[in-house]
Amino acid sequence: QVQLMESGGGLVQPGGSLRLSCAASGSIYSINHMGWYRQAPGKERELVATIRNGGSTNYANSVKGRFTISRDNAKNTVYLQMNSLKPEDTAVYYCSVQVTLNSGRFVGSWGQGTQVTVSS
Repeated sequence: QVQLMESGGGLVQPGGSLRLSCAASGSIYSINHMGWYRQAPGKERELVATIRNGGSTNYANSVKGRFTISRDNAKNTVYLQMNSLKPEDTAVYYCSVQVTLNSGRFVGSWGQGTQVTVSS
């Protein structure tokens, strides 16, 4: 199967920056889709940004121009650079991947989540 290890969350002041990382490991043949989602208290989980194998990206309107998603295929790692952070960005951020295993199976997996708090 696939294991995801997230890192990079924390407490930051409004206007500050954080960089999240998510490394995938396991019997991975290829990673087809990687993304970041977030869930604030009392709210539904929502898409933040995604990046496909070819590099095409998609962002939520609320983060466009402030967040950048990227991936390192050699390391099976996806990053989320978050700049100009706002209090409304406070949430638990989850990494998500869709992979093809060495067995040929397609599977999806979620990370354990990392807390991002934007507060003065």
